[in-house]
Amino acid sequence: MTTQSANSDLYFSTARELRAKFDAREISSVEATRAMLDRISNLEPSLNSFITVTPERAIADAEMADQRLRGAGQEPTALTGIPIMVKDNFSTKDVETTAASKILKGYIPPYDGTAVSNLKEAGAVILGKGNLDEFAMGSSNETSAFGPVHNPWDTDRVPGGSSGGAGAAVAAGECFIAFGSDTGGSIRQPAALCGVVGMKPTYGLVSRFGLLAFGSSLDQIGPLTRSVADTADALNIVSSHDHRDSTSVAAPFTDFAQDIDGGVAGMNIGVPKEYLVDGIEPGVRAAFEKSLETLEGLGANISETSLPLTDHALAVYYIIAPSEASANLSRYDGVKYGLGSLDAKTSAQATEAARGEGFGDEVKRRIFLGTYALSAGYYDAYYKKAQQVRTLIRREFTDAFLKFDALVTPTTPGVAFNIGDKTEDPFQMYLNDICTIPVNIAGLPSISIPGGMSDGLPVGLQFIGPQFGDTTVIRAAAAYERATNWHQNHPLI
Repeated sequence: MTTQSANSDLYFSTARELRAKFDAREISSVEATRAMLDRISNLEPSLNSFITVTPERAIADAEMADQRLRGAGQEPTALTGIPIMVKDNFSTKDVETTAASKILKGYIPPYDGTAVSNLKEAGAVILGKGNLDEFAMGSSNETSAFGPVHNPWDTDRVPGGSSGGAGAAVAAGECFIAFGSDTGGSIRQPAALCGVVGMKPTYGLVSRFGLLAFGSSLDQIGPLTRSVADTADALNIVSSHDHRDSTSVAAPFTDFAQDIDGGVAGMNIGVPKEYLVDGIEPGVRAAFEKSLETLEGLGANISETSLPLTDHALAVYYIIAPSEASANLSRYDGVKYGLGSLDAKTSAQATEAARGEGFGDEVKRRIFLGTYALSAGYYDAYYKKAQQVRTLIRREFTDAFLKFDALVTPTTPGVAFNIGDKTEDPFQMYLNDICTIPVNIAGLPSISIPGGMSDGLPVGLQFIGPQFGDTTVIRAAAAYERATNWHQNHPLI
């Protein structure tokens, strides 16, 4: 068995480092899993990263993984035996799936989503389900019906959202990899604020089947990890074509790590000036400028560019995303699943009671916004116009990638803020996504990696690539990671 001292080192190992320890027989998956479960038990009272922990299932899966690692059964994969978390908007067979909402409390899915199935087939050990903003609608993980997640760097601060549980768990050493969903920055923002790596792949590369939908044309599943290499390995597992998802791309298998050692020498990297707005905190701006110097030192050609339609991306998003949410969440009526009312005399009363009691304020706000934008008399003025501008934003990115291999920006305009600071001002909360939303609108790949510190808190650096340029952003991010030590920082928790 591992000692407590060895466990301290284990908590902040990368998945690749843990896999090397498996191969060297220094530790077993069962031992690593027990260490993670102990860590979760100790830290959860202060972090609240998990909604559900499944220790018995995890140990059973780890035992099977150990057999596989010793040559019994299927060939091991990069994630065989690795303890992970999945966000609680992923459908998991026989394990409660709530999307952090009262309306789904007690819902037990009869099936696994495709991403979860792929992870199980790969031999990953799922420790439990991660906390999130309700139905993934939020930027701080404060809208969860199960309480806010606390940032392990400072537990008075937010971890980012909506995959805040995932970001906090990876940063705190509660798991080695976590999987989240990203609709407008919900993987990359927690990665930035918690000091880990988070990637939103090209839209359609990872099946959304089994993901509780928020914005169907925007949602994408991706990993949060402690290294770029782990990110590539994780994407190799969950990326697959799926006929059950009509937006799934039938692309040939791509090894996301194939160019990871390529470096950035000779790469043309653009810096969109619109992302360095007045609202960027001085510490974030300073860290970003230092990152540009690092990239230039590695041989990248850095030059400023302009994406003027970025200024309209936030407005476009907050018409399209709530409109899609309004349609997607109409299925939660308290009849088929979710809260019901025994006192209701009509189905309309039952639905009103279920939705009134089951949905939180932010979810209701977005449903109202979306319903208004889709209503007769306003559809052309809002939703149709937003979709037209979305097309123009996509074209603008396409034109930019005729000149550049990748773009680089801050991930967020600021570091983690105090819990409660922005809950009374939705617009200020929405501005946290200003650097990440355009990527979702265009369906592009993007990765956030640790890019510095400001006032003792992590700063994220974001690389954006062209459609299906996922290996390019991984290559650029890996080069920066090798040249810096920011990814080796971890909270003293």
